[in-house]
Amino acid sequence: MGRKFFVGGNWKCNGTTPEVKKIVTILNEAEVPSEDVVEVVVSPPFVFLAYVKSLLRSDFHVAAQNCSVRRGGAFTGEISAEMLVNLGIPWVIIGHSERRLILNESNEFVGDKVGYALSQGLKVIACVGETLEQRESGSTVVAAQTKDIAVWAIGTGKVATPAQAQEVHFELRKWLQDNVDAEVAASTRIIYGGSVNGATAKNWQHNQMWMGFWLAELPLSWSSLTLSSLLQ
Repeated sequence: MGRKFFVGGNWKCNGTTPEVKKIVTILNEAEVPSEDVVEVVVSPPFVFLAYVKSLLRSDFHVAAQNCSVRRGGAFTGEISAEMLVNLGIPWVIIGHSERRLILNESNEFVGDKVGYALSQGLKVIACVGETLEQRESGSTVVAAQTKDIAVWAIGTGKVATPAQAQEVHFELRKWLQDNVDAEVAASTRIIYGGSVNGATAKNWQHNQMWMGFWLAELPLSWSSLTLSSLLQ
């Protein structure tokens, strides 16, 4: 089964209505290959999900940045998988490094959230990786994180070298082959998300091992031409 190239943009907790409209306009004007070649997914804050979906071109898709571990109810501030399905949002990010580190989401908790989201029909962008401290100390945590789901230096601005990223990529795909099966290992898209921006995206765009990347900046200053060049 072939793996389609994936390009995502996580807007995190950023944006106003005018800014979001400007970004969507840039996206809509970009010249990109067909959906058969590349899959483009953007992830605005929850309050803008429906707005972005209503304006965004039909060949691009929208992801939520998180969802609850269980069905809705008395959970103040949570967003359930069922709500996302009801809104027609096909994707959700789960296990982002910021939620692991700041909100103390454990591997087991992230795994439970992934399982529940999948059971409700959502497509999941499951995040695994190392903190900068873990990487520099020689500790690798990807296998443990992946096991509960069945960041190299994310958010620091420090980007892995291709060799360092390849090491983690190999470990993750080998874990899938050894613990799940060869078909899953071959078909799973592993995308890079360590402080990728317009200047560093090219490093991953033409790297045959990686099947995509996450942009870590709000592209307010970009033009449709800038975006088009990244998606070719």
